[in-house]
Amino acid sequence: MDTFTSLLLGFISIVLINNLVFTKFLGTCPYLGVSGRLDMAFGMGLAVTFVVTMAGLLTWMIDHLVLIKLHLEITRYVCYIIVIAGAVQLVEMYLRKFFPPLYESFGIFLPLITTNCVILGMCLFLNLWGIDNIVEAVVLSMGSGIGFTMAICIMAGIRENLVFAEAPKALQGAPITLITAGILTLAFMGFSGMIR
Repeated sequence: MDTFTSLLLGFISIVLINNLVFTKFLGTCPYLGVSGRLDMAFGMGLAVTFVVTMAGLLTWMIDHLVLIKLHLEITRYVCYIIVIAGAVQLVEMYLRKFFPPLYESFGIFLPLITTNCVILGMCLFLNLWGIDNIVEAVVLSMGSGIGFTMAICIMAGIRENLVFAEAPKALQGAPITLITAGILTLAFMGFSGMIR
């Protein structure tokens, strides 16, 4: 299999089939917390995509060019958190300067991107999966961010329409959101096994 096909299959796999939100249940805090409106969900998805791509690239480089060569693999978590926090600060400064309404609407969820498990999980998965190619690391990192964006936007679209649905009083609010998240996860489980 040639390189392009391998990268394309890896990208499709991480976006649809092995989506980190639906298969590993990573990133559920912003997935449920920021998915109330589609515009906010899309903005959060773009921010997470940027951060996870930058973090995946930088942590792969730090891991393979520094930590493994110096036998300092034990410091991976500290290095990964520092890189992720730096990338989130860049996003926060950019949004505050150029998109103040979006920055204000995110509230506490923007700094919480630092602790979004999709980002740290992807950095760790790149190591766990034995990715030894920087292009593959970037493609998988970007794909995980796009998969997160897709998941949060689908959830936001459904939640915006749930306002018009006549749900029983006991299910309104958080219960119907959790039921919807479960049904979405079951729907995406239908893709499992398509690409290995």
